[in-house]
Amino acid sequence: MRDIFSSLLVQRRVIGALLMREIITRYGRHNIGFLWLFIEPMLFTLGVTALWTATRSTHGSTLPIVAFAVTGYSTVLMWRNSATRCSKAIEPNLSLLYHRNVRVLDIFLSRVTLEVVSATASFIALAFFFIATGWMEPPARLYEMLVAWLQLIWFSGALGLFVGALSERSEIFERIWHTLTYLIFPLSGAVFMVDWLPSKAQEYVLMIPMVHAVELVREGYFGSQVIGHGSHGFLATFNLALTLIGLLMTADVSKRVEPE
Repeated sequence: MRDIFSSLLVQRRVIGALLMREIITRYGRHNIGFLWLFIEPMLFTLGVTALWTATRSTHGSTLPIVAFAVTGYSTVLMWRNSATRCSKAIEPNLSLLYHRNVRVLDIFLSRVTLEVVSATASFIALAFFFIATGWMEPPARLYEMLVAWLQLIWFSGALGLFVGALSERSEIFERIWHTLTYLIFPLSGAVFMVDWLPSKAQEYVLMIPMVHAVELVREGYFGSQVIGHGSHGFLATFNLALTLIGLLMTADVSKRVEPE
């Protein structure tokens, strides 16, 4: 038990060091530096919200458009960025694998952590700002929304492991992943509620795990204003399966990587 605890402490320090290296490498020490970590997703979500508001788009619903946009695009930013940053993440960090305590898994986890913190901080900051200005109401069921957000974090981490490991095994996948994210986006649930769709379409859409995450987040946020179709059971089962597959693939990739 003591050995496991010591190993976890070492891994925490390793991931912390990788996080600091990633922040400095990505954002530098000049201007506002690491604050871009939070500002980038905030600007993206704000831009989309402003566009929807300016066009008075309601997407067939009376839901407040600002809250609808913030809850939708914040979820997309988390899973998309987590997976994209893990794609081909080993090559720029190959020299670090020379150190005994640095593993491929640590590289993936540090990048996922960075994106999760970024998207979560952006969502919280935007929610506080719009609630303070009266453009959004506070969450109707805060606890349910937090549980759904944790499920989304788990999904993002599992997807990051899977995409990161697969991109190292297949150059073709690495090249098409960015295109896939654009194709998946309109089906991810960010721009619609499942209840708005025909019954037959609902059956197919609910096979997509991201849809369950967005539905659960919005159900927690809007409460009785929406009819949610997300399932914690389905999402947790999918997350568990994807995590196991991602860990197995990461372990396999680790055996093939040769440190510089």
